[in-house]
Order: sequence, then C-alpha cells, then structure tokens
Amino acid sequence: MNYAVGVDIGGTNSRAALIDENMKIVDRVQFPTNADDPDETLSQLAAVVKGFEAGDKNIVGIGVSCPGPLDLIEGIVMETPNLHGKWHHFPVAKRIQELTGIPSYLENDANLAALAEAVVGEGKDYRFVQFLTISTGLGSGQVIDKEIYIGAHGFGHEVANACVWKNGPQHGNLFPGGIEAVSSGTAITLRARNAGLDVKHAGEVNDLAVAGNETAKEIMDDAKQYLANFIGTIIAITDPEIVILGGSVALKIDGFVEEVEDLVKEQVFDVVKPYVNVRKSTLNEDSGLLGAGYLAFSKAQ
Repeated sequence: MNYAVGVDIGGTNSRAALIDENMKIVDRVQFPTNADDPDETLSQLAAVVKGFEAGDKNIVGIGVSCPGPLDLIEGIVMETPNLHGKWHHFPVAKRIQELTGIPSYLENDANLAALAEAVVGEGKDYRFVQFLTISTGLGSGQVIDKEIYIGAHGFGHEVANACVWKNGPQHGNLFPGGIEAVSSGTAITLRARNAGLDVKHAGEVNDLAVAGNETAKEIMDDAKQYLANFIGTIIAITDPEIVILGGSVALKIDGFVEEVEDLVKEQVFDVVKPYVNVRKSTLNEDSGLLGAGYLAFSKAQ
C-alpha cells in the first residue's frame, strides 16, 4: 500500500499524519513550531517523516497545509500572519522535498480543509462544495469536482478582508468591516472586551448572550448576520450545493450553524431557498491533515 504525509503548520504547533490510500490516518505526531525559523521546524518534520518511513512504507508525497497568503505555484509562504521572520517568502515545499527526497506540495489551510470535506466529509456526495472555517481567523475554500478552485493568481477565497460592514470593526491589519474582523472568534472576543465584558473566547460571549446580556447578544447577532450575508453572496455568485462550516466557533457554539442557515434563507430568492444547505463539519481538526494527504495522493497519480 502507498501512503501520503499530511502536514499542518500552525503558529504554535505543527502536526504530521501518515495517511493510507483509504484516507485513514494510521499515525500522527505533533511538535512545536518555531514561528520565526522555518529551517528548525522543517528539520523536525523531516525527522518525523523518516520515522513514518520505518517498516518500508512507500510515501508517495507530502502535502502541507499553511495559512495564506501563499504562492501556490512556487510553494512559497508569503506573509502569513502567525508565522514571522524567515518564514516570509520562504520556499517551504522545495525545502521539505530537499530534506526528505519526497515530492512536496504547499496549499492554503482552508483550501485543504475544503478538499477533505469534499472527499471524505460532509461534501463527499456533492460536486460543488463551499467551506468556511470560523475560528481564530476566518478562512474559505471552494472545491469543484474534487479540485480546489484557486483563481487566476492563487488567491481565490482569501476572504478575510472581504468587506461586509462599511466602517465596521477592525483588528490587526484587517480592513475595517472585513468578514474576519466581524465574524471570527477573535473578532467576537475583541468586540466584547472593548465593550467591557470579561471574556476569554467567543464561547463565553455566546454564554453571556444566552444568559440575557444585551451587549453580548448584539455582538453574536452581528457575527451571525454578517456571516449569513457573506454566505448569501457566495451562493448568489457560485451556487454551491453545500456550504460547510468548521472551526471552533461553528463547532462548539450550540445552534450557531443552524441559525446562520436560517438567516441565509431569509435573504435569497424563493426559488433558491430549497437549495440552501449549510452544514457543520464532521472532520473537526483532522480536515487540514486529510486534505493535505489527499493533495499528495492526487499529485502522485
């Protein structure tokens, strides 16, 4: 049997998984990411891959999931916000291939999560799959006939700065009123803190909203409404068969996905309503690893 390695590079930790041809994870390792020095992190990865190869396992490729923006043609990290210093403009795919001798491919993390959903997740029975992850940030990916749509320059579905609320909230380097600055877990938490609420994460903001706190309720209502507006726009432009929501906000806040779906249905044409299909991811944190593994298998064919 052939195997692929799926890699998920995060700002704090990185993960690698050995994946078989049936898209089952048979082994996995987590190790710290040096957010300033790619060589240290990728050397650790190479050692992990060597361990996976023990027992004469034939690894046909390595897929690497990383937050964008990326140069997908050259396999280069551009200016990913949670990786710094030497990571910027670093040829990640080329370096991994040099260290391991195995063909390596870099792809946006949300794109690979979308690919996993389209292949083995909630979207496996559909041709046109839209995925959104709502967590620390807000990412997006679209898969058509099991192929990632990246656009003319590789920046398709880099949606963080897509403006949904003119003169709306801002955080970090994001455009004011960008969807990530409104509906991500970080945005929800920051707005709540700025309003004087003592909260650690978006789940606590939602708990306050459920308990009757009007400020928290307004913040959560805004996050859901503007996300629904954004999804409604995606549906109007691309007509996906299913929209899958992942990330901690969608997965851990009860009723979030269902409420967003109802809000989307309120704003589309009546003829479109029966086709609005918003679902919660069932792959949880493994979507990036599985998508990366599938990418490696597909490139090896």
